[in-house]
Amino acid sequence: MMESKLLHILALLAVGLVACEAASSPELYWKSKLPSTPMPQAIRDILHPDLLEEKSTAVGVGKGGVGVNTGKPGKRTNVGVGKGGVTVATGSRKGKPVYVGVKPGPDPFVYRYAASETQVQGDPNVAKFFLEKDLTKGKTMTLHFIKSTNQAAFLPRQFAGSMPFSSKNLPEALNKFSVKPGSVEAELMATTIKECEEPGIKGEEKYCATSLESMVDYAEYQLGKNLRAISTEIKKETERQKYKIEEDVKKIMADGSKYVVCHKQNYPYAVFYCHKTKNTKAYVVTLKRENGSEVKAVAVCHTNTSKWNPKHLAFRVLGVKPGAVPICHFLPQDHIVWYSN
Repeated sequence: MMESKLLHILALLAVGLVACEAASSPELYWKSKLPSTPMPQAIRDILHPDLLEEKSTAVGVGKGGVGVNTGKPGKRTNVGVGKGGVTVATGSRKGKPVYVGVKPGPDPFVYRYAASETQVQGDPNVAKFFLEKDLTKGKTMTLHFIKSTNQAAFLPRQFAGSMPFSSKNLPEALNKFSVKPGSVEAELMATTIKECEEPGIKGEEKYCATSLESMVDYAEYQLGKNLRAISTEIKKETERQKYKIEEDVKKIMADGSKYVVCHKQNYPYAVFYCHKTKNTKAYVVTLKRENGSEVKAVAVCHTNTSKWNPKHLAFRVLGVKPGAVPICHFLPQDHIVWYSN
């Protein structure tokens, strides 16, 4: 009897340890691989979104196993870890998926795509493209920085790896997340998967990271072990308004350095489109609004755009041709630049 009770207790402890490790493994992995590298705001915000549960989305530890909750009552997918497992909520308490309001269309940070008319007329990313010559102290720009509406959180790698993520398996993915085929949400998921599957432009090495662990590994593979990461930081989102470059622009690395830039995609859990491109520069820019508040923005400049789609958003907005002049863009808050220290 004593032996059976002991075995039962050990079994419960083992399940609890596995569940706790699963819930916190992305953060533990970061600390083990990058002990001296500060975690950028873009990652912190979606690593512990349980702190933001009242606003939008949550990843937490609770009873009932590992589940995916799309915000609809009773819609939950268990994937097989017992009591104390990880719960991933990808929608608000009102049942609205986190990416509702984002219209399907070409990603402006995927350079193979032509821009749609909708993007040219109303995409807030339009204002983020500019010429490198404008990246000087005292320059005023009209910009629009918003906090991401996609608060989808990281899954631990072992769970992300078990999720269907391919065009072939899209119906299975839609079913797992209780997403109706033909809906806006389904189209966004399909677009993200398609962008991950298509080859990059010439000279671009790309990879879609479906977990924080896989993103760290890809950056390390491309840049080496001594990594740093940085993201745009805003305290409060604003309407489109004027910003002034307040200080001398700081180049992150010397010319010719290698960078990996990761752009967050629209998906029920965190997926990042990461790519290493040649002829890239990166800067940290202090922007001040008219009311005095500041934004620490990361700007990426591409010195060779000759292989981009001639109808890309940047060319249509700036009125220049591929390869003519260096083109820059500010990164949204939920995108990340990796570089070697």
